[in-house]
Amino acid sequence: MKLVGVAGSLVGEKTSQAVYDVLLAARRVDKQIETELIDLKEYDVEFVKGAPLAYYNKDTWKVVNTVLAADMIVFGSPIYQASISGALKNLLDHFPVDAFKSKVTGIVTTAGSNKHFLVSEYQLKPILAYLKGIIPTCSVFINNDCFNDDNEIIDQDVKERIGKLAKEMIEIKQREQSKNIK
Repeated sequence: MKLVGVAGSLVGEKTSQAVYDVLLAARRVDKQIETELIDLKEYDVEFVKGAPLAYYNKDTWKVVNTVLAADMIVFGSPIYQASISGALKNLLDHFPVDAFKSKVTGIVTTAGSNKHFLVSEYQLKPILAYLKGIIPTCSVFINNDCFNDDNEIIDQDVKERIGKLAKEMIEIKQREQSKNIK
C-alpha cells in the first residue's frame, strides 16, 4: 500500500510538517506502508488550462501521476482568507472526476485562528467527494499555536488526532481491499 501526502502550501513549514506527521503515524500503524511527501512548494505545478495532462510541464505531470498511483492520499492545506490554498485547489483541478475512486483521502488543515476549523468540511471534503475519494470520518485541524518555533507539533491532543486519522485511513483501505478480494 502506498500513502502519498500532499502539502498544499507554497510558503512556511507547518502544513508540510503536519502532513509528514500523518505519514510517520501511518508507518507506526503499518510498517509495510510506503509513503511519499509531495510538498507543492518544491514543484512548479502549472495552472489548469483545460488541456490534457501531456501538455503540462514535467512537475505537473509528476505530481498528478504520483497522486493517481497512490492507494491513499492525505491532503494538507493552510487556511487563507477562510479557504484552502490556491495551490492545492489548482492541483485538484488537474484530476478527472473519478480520480480518487477506491482511494482513501484524508484531510489536515492548519490555520492561525480556530474560526477556520470548518473550512475542510465545507470546501475540501466536497471536492474530494466529487472526485470519488473515500473520506475518513475524522480530519485534523491544527491551530498555529500547536506548533513550537521549529514548526514541530507540540500539542498532545493534535498528535493523537493525527494518529487516529492515520489508523482510520489504513483500516478503511484494508477493508476496501478485502472486499475486492472476495
